[in-house]
Amino acid sequence: MKKIIMLFVTALPLVAAAQDDLVKKLDNNKSDSAKKKYHFTDVVNIENTSVKNQASSGTCWSYSTNSFLESEMIRMGKKPVDLSEIYTARCEYQDKADVYVRLHGGLNWGDGGECHDVINMYAKYGTMPQSVYTGLHYGTSRNKFGELQAVLKGMLDGVVHNANGKLSTAWKKAFDAVLDAYLGPVPETFTWQGKTYTPKSFANEVVGINPKDYVELSSFSDQPYYTKVPFLVQDNWTFQKVYNIKLKDMTHVIDYALNHGYTVAWAADVSEKYFSWKNGVAYVPEKEYEDMSDSEKNDMFNGPKPELKITPEIRQEAYDNYSTTDDHGMHIVGIAKDQNGKEYYIVKNSWGTKNDYKGYLYVSKAYVQYKTTAFLLNKGGIPGDVKEKLRLD
Repeated sequence: MKKIIMLFVTALPLVAAAQDDLVKKLDNNKSDSAKKKYHFTDVVNIENTSVKNQASSGTCWSYSTNSFLESEMIRMGKKPVDLSEIYTARCEYQDKADVYVRLHGGLNWGDGGECHDVINMYAKYGTMPQSVYTGLHYGTSRNKFGELQAVLKGMLDGVVHNANGKLSTAWKKAFDAVLDAYLGPVPETFTWQGKTYTPKSFANEVVGINPKDYVELSSFSDQPYYTKVPFLVQDNWTFQKVYNIKLKDMTHVIDYALNHGYTVAWAADVSEKYFSWKNGVAYVPEKEYEDMSDSEKNDMFNGPKPELKITPEIRQEAYDNYSTTDDHGMHIVGIAKDQNGKEYYIVKNSWGTKNDYKGYLYVSKAYVQYKTTAFLLNKGGIPGDVKEKLRLD
């Protein structure tokens, strides 16, 4: 019992603070005059749903990719539904718990996931509207997952290290009961606009996407190109592979998709000093932050600056030496130009609307080339030359 209690206490501050601490850290990367110094003009801006706030939870992967699915509904001519991000997350926690126990605790546990998890959970469990399943069943008006995740991990570690010598038949029911207590029981059926659905029938009849239409890509120079390769990040708990494309094809694919009406679910490192949530701008300066003078640091977001040219070697080195980590999921919804004609991606975030661009950011193409861990999109948004190399139907 003492061991389990210690696990609860140890896990609590780490899980609860992670996302909020990241936002606070990035709030320090800012300039009070940035919005006056940047002048962005839309080139492509694809319709998307309202900005949400994941609050104190590491569920960015669910918020960003469910936002992506909502835009897919719009693209298909459907009226979008505000989908329940926490229903998707709950489904993931159930499946992740099985893997965690199967691996005797040898798996990263927490809120995190990948873009493909949303597609996988959709295919297996369906989906439902946010109004039907809010996940707020524990006395707060916004996500606050610290206690929940500490309890879940403590329980799972108790199962893995139990003194009985083998697993009981009860642990899964106990785990689900904790999810019910914190997030609410999942309804077998629910009514939406006068019709009764299950999560699966709602996915099929209302949302209407085909999970087989979606692929995830990245770029690693130490792996063979245009094949599926291991995606070695901590939150890839399913060990799912990604299609490996060349660096130049990353922005080629994203540009083609956006120019043809397809948005992109995007996973990336956002821990750099040159990613400013407050100012809604991210780019790659020519100098490393540590090599800048104080005046250069203070001037980082006072208008457009020259950027480092990203090569496959630079990108791979950052991934290999932990400079690029799997931090955050967002939703790329368009392209804009600054006053000098340089293009940026318009990125929808899930940290609410309290930044200079009401929840959106302008991210340079160099930043996307450098700091992307993976991105997911509909196969229809992939240009023919890349699709042929990947042997996609």
